[in-house]
Amino acid sequence: MYGAADFCGGFASKRAAVSVVLVGSQVAGLALLALALPFLHELWRRDDLVLGAVAGVAGALAVGLLYRALAIGTMGVISPITAVLAASIPIAYGVLARGEHPTTLATYGIGCALVAVVFVSLADGADRRNVRSHAGIPPGLIEALGAGALFGCFFVVLARIPADAGLAPLVGARAASIPLLLVACLATRQPVLPTRANAPIIALAGGLDMLANITFVLAMHAGGLLAIVSVLSALYPASTVILAAIVLHERLNRYQWVGVGFAFAGVALIAAGK
Repeated sequence: MYGAADFCGGFASKRAAVSVVLVGSQVAGLALLALALPFLHELWRRDDLVLGAVAGVAGALAVGLLYRALAIGTMGVISPITAVLAASIPIAYGVLARGEHPTTLATYGIGCALVAVVFVSLADGADRRNVRSHAGIPPGLIEALGAGALFGCFFVVLARIPADAGLAPLVGARAASIPLLLVACLATRQPVLPTRANAPIIALAGGLDMLANITFVLAMHAGGLLAIVSVLSALYPASTVILAAIVLHERLNRYQWVGVGFAFAGVALIAAGK
């Protein structure tokens, strides 16, 4: 779902300012979360809400940097860097700090998934030759590194929250991220209100992003290993590329087909190794 959310957000960003997409999608996600809360049981503790707020700030900054990187760079450079960092940081934290020990099959699955992230995001030779660099640094590289690190921190912080907190921390996340984005937009005089034509796709992006966050939290609460849950979450470039092929009729190149194959193999190995 993260991939579908990014696809919708990227599509919306071609027709509206990034600030409009960011704020609108965050508000739409909060609305969906409000609808889900009555069906679940949450414990509203201050510490959990504070951790949620920290995660929300990290997530909002990560999305902003990602959109900025995609605006000035190319997916063949930006997407794999962001996704691999977003998975690698939680994997390292899960293994080193939480003492997680994935099974052998699951470990192979994690490896396949990381390879998939790289291959599914590779552009063909012509696209790679079109990438211009400044002082040897590809455009958007710094932003991609920052986005990947912040996404990784987002996953780690959410994983630290006790299971009985339910979805309450996600409320704290949105309570922190939405005011932060509004203040930033007002300070820089960026627009925040979508047009009637852009509102549906922006709302869909926000809803899918929140659904992805909810499923991540529920997976962690169900006892899933952070090393496994995070790497599955980082497979979002695969769904983004597939949606682009279906909706926008973009053709998958040979590298991306290899990546899709590795993605399916990784999911199968992780599922078999639970």
